[in-house]
Amino acid sequence: MKTILLIEDDTVLRENTAELLELSDYKVLTASNGQIGVEMAKNHKPDIVVCDIMMPILDGYGVLEALSKNNETKFIPFIFLSAKTERQDVRKGMDLGADDYITKPFTEDEIISAIESRIAKAALLKEERESLQNSSSDTDEEIRTLNDLKNFLDDNGTVYNFSKNDIIYKEGQNSNYIYLISKGVVRCYKFDESGKELTTGLHKEDDLFGYTSFTQNVPYKETAVAMEDTEMVGVSKTELTDVLNNNHKVTLEVMQLLTNDIEGVKDQLLQMAYSSVQKKTASTILRFAEKINAKPDDPIRISRNDLASVAGIATETLIRTISVFKKQGLIEMEGRNIKVLDLQKLQEIY
Repeated sequence: MKTILLIEDDTVLRENTAELLELSDYKVLTASNGQIGVEMAKNHKPDIVVCDIMMPILDGYGVLEALSKNNETKFIPFIFLSAKTERQDVRKGMDLGADDYITKPFTEDEIISAIESRIAKAALLKEERESLQNSSSDTDEEIRTLNDLKNFLDDNGTVYNFSKNDIIYKEGQNSNYIYLISKGVVRCYKFDESGKELTTGLHKEDDLFGYTSFTQNVPYKETAVAMEDTEMVGVSKTELTDVLNNNHKVTLEVMQLLTNDIEGVKDQLLQMAYSSVQKKTASTILRFAEKINAKPDDPIRISRNDLASVAGIATETLIRTISVFKKQGLIEMEGRNIKVLDLQKLQEIY
């Protein structure tokens, strides 16, 4: 018989839900607030936790964070239960690492189905972890390269889909996930002290992004937005850290990836500081062409504001420079899109 820990401060709802789950052949432990719930989870190691968000003493977000930091409870599947239906609350819960989110009022089928699927998934993941630990071959032989790591994300990550202009995460949010782009383009940016937007990275299909610190609870230092309809897979930072700890060869490649990113940002800052406006504009168009397009001469579907942000110049200045490029026959405008006509001359300016 599987054990469910139900953490809910509403007495009537807690008792009714517990009875419903017991009638479905589950053993149910109950807690009236988050603090009690955390202690019960550590002591009893339930098969799944179903937890309200708004509670006294310690809310549901705090419960999830506490359990995620404990090696004995971090793999217990976790479902948020709340009357909050706003998109940002759902996103916050999932960003923190919750496995599912059920809104009140719910039906018996909804909660039972969510619990059964999450327990089944947790059991499969546990089998995989035990299989890797008990395998006679060293795990180090299985994930050696960055491509192996990407395959690991594809096989084990959660799939996320974002529409154009959707925010993936915001600067200051907890950095709980590392992402691999399956399809689409993502732009990362932040604001300087004067409120000016600075693009810090452009990521295309097969790029990893979202990594901050693998050892500390450091929030995201930038905001990420989908530039077009985008699909990606994500794994928790904790899970990725375990992989890196057991696969030292791929850790070196990740370190090189981080080094390359730092060098890219340094080059961008130097270009913004010392290059001419035409060089900045030409370089930015070429960067977008490389990141977004399968072919360099395909139109670039990007707003002028985003181009100006990456180039580090005012939008009005960018528009004037683009007009010059048009007169020189280097580019042409197709509506809001830019098409490169003379790639070589654009590269010579850069």
